[in-house]
Amino acid sequence: MTFIYKNMVPIHSLYKALSYAKENSPFYAEKLNGFDLSEDAVKNGILTQLPFTTKDDLAQRNKDFLATSIKNIAEYVTTSGTSGSPVTVYLTKNDLKRLALNEKVSLSCTGANEDDIFQLLTTIDRQFMAGLAYYLGVQEIGAGMVRIGPGVPALQWKSIFENNVTVLIAVPSFIITLLAYAKKNNIDYKKSSVKKIVCIGEALREDDFSLNVLGKRIQEDWDVELYSTYASTEMGAAFTECSAQQGGHLNPDLLFLEVIKEDGTYAVNGEIGEVVATTLGVEGTPLVRYKTGDLARYYSETCSCGNKSPRLGPIIGRKNQMIKYKGTTIFPNSIYEVFDQQPSITCYKVEVSKDYLGNDAITVLLEKKIENSPEMNQIIADCQAKIKVVPHFVFLEEDYLRSQVFKKNNRKPEKIVFK
Repeated sequence: MTFIYKNMVPIHSLYKALSYAKENSPFYAEKLNGFDLSEDAVKNGILTQLPFTTKDDLAQRNKDFLATSIKNIAEYVTTSGTSGSPVTVYLTKNDLKRLALNEKVSLSCTGANEDDIFQLLTTIDRQFMAGLAYYLGVQEIGAGMVRIGPGVPALQWKSIFENNVTVLIAVPSFIITLLAYAKKNNIDYKKSSVKKIVCIGEALREDDFSLNVLGKRIQEDWDVELYSTYASTEMGAAFTECSAQQGGHLNPDLLFLEVIKEDGTYAVNGEIGEVVATTLGVEGTPLVRYKTGDLARYYSETCSCGNKSPRLGPIIGRKNQMIKYKGTTIFPNSIYEVFDQQPSITCYKVEVSKDYLGNDAITVLLEKKIENSPEMNQIIADCQAKIKVVPHFVFLEEDYLRSQVFKKNNRKPEKIVFK
């Protein structure tokens, strides 16, 4: 495989990262044993010969990834467990500084600056890296932040108006809930000070970078700028859109990016592949050729904003979340789009289980008010047209359904569960 990405980061940074991992992490001391990791070897593309690191590796040998004394660990964060068992990522003080730098650069990419006032609508506790990262990044920018956390729409709106908040950091589906609450309670949200929403955790755009139905639904109601992001706890770095909104920019000082196609070759401009990351400058839990399981398009051409760094398009899906249903392959995003486009639906949940033959079965939990409504016929028609199958439906009281999606002990909305 041709080492086409070698000019995207300083080779010395990659050399240092590989050497550090091999010398200090018990896992990589074993995994990289026998490989020549000299600077010349790195320059000549030795990375392509190194074995991949998988999520199973990280889960099964979690503590063996630790590359420094436990005394040097300042923060313990965990993955969300969306695609497997949660694992711990260990952060030193320098790793926290790296995290702050990442979010300073990422938020600045959206045009945010020290004059903004941010409101955090995601949790900063329960070992959640994203909330912590955003908080640290806002401090680095020199702006102010209101840490409300998830839920409580009444408090969110009270804070927005009292503190003249200009930027929200939120999961897009919760913005739908926030707008529904505002309409129901006659809150004149269009006169708020909010100018931007930095969206995390859910897809906001189609493959061609246009807003998907969730993004359109927000922007049709609220004239604000929407910015999509992609990140993971393991990478400790984010890909964030700029004003051109043509994909999330890589910060080449923090990650070495590979996007690898199904046949094992590198994706070239516009092609789809799995996102594979090697962390740069990480002390606590360095990762080498970490397979995220996320599929995205890779863009190498210079962005219209002038930034020459590679970009990733919207995450198309996760390899381990491909659903086989009645002969059809479906990614969760395709199911979400059916329900996100319905104005009458503010909350839903998808359950994927196995039937007695071992085949995937899909159940969608909806609000009880939808059950006998005219919209139900349209939903069934949309399912037939867009995902080629009609799932089983279960109807629940709105408050109970919302409690099953926005769980108190979860850091993200649980829109889908694999049973």
